[in-house]
Amino acid sequence: MILVLGDVVTREGRTAEALALSLEHVVRSRQEPGCVAHAVHQDSENPRRLVFVEQWATQEALWEHFKVPASRTFSKALAALAEQPPSMAIYEATQVRVPGRNAA
Repeated sequence: MILVLGDVVTREGRTAEALALSLEHVVRSRQEPGCVAHAVHQDSENPRRLVFVEQWATQEALWEHFKVPASRTFSKALAALAEQPPSMAIYEATQVRVPGRNAA
């Protein structure tokens, strides 16, 4: 599984616009092949900070997501609303089984 963690701190007065734009992106991305989960969250300690959490079935699915014109448009539009450049980290992960909590 591929995990993507990202965040952006919006410029003063631009958070609502950035959040609306992000929610549109999240809903659209969830429909793409290989998207397991895609979400945006507002930081409770810094409301101008939006945090993105994504799960993709494969690296290939994520690379295809990056090629979607709407994804590139979103990235540029979000960066324009940011106080500093957005950050993103990509991880390859395997789920850890917790005894008594995960199905066998």
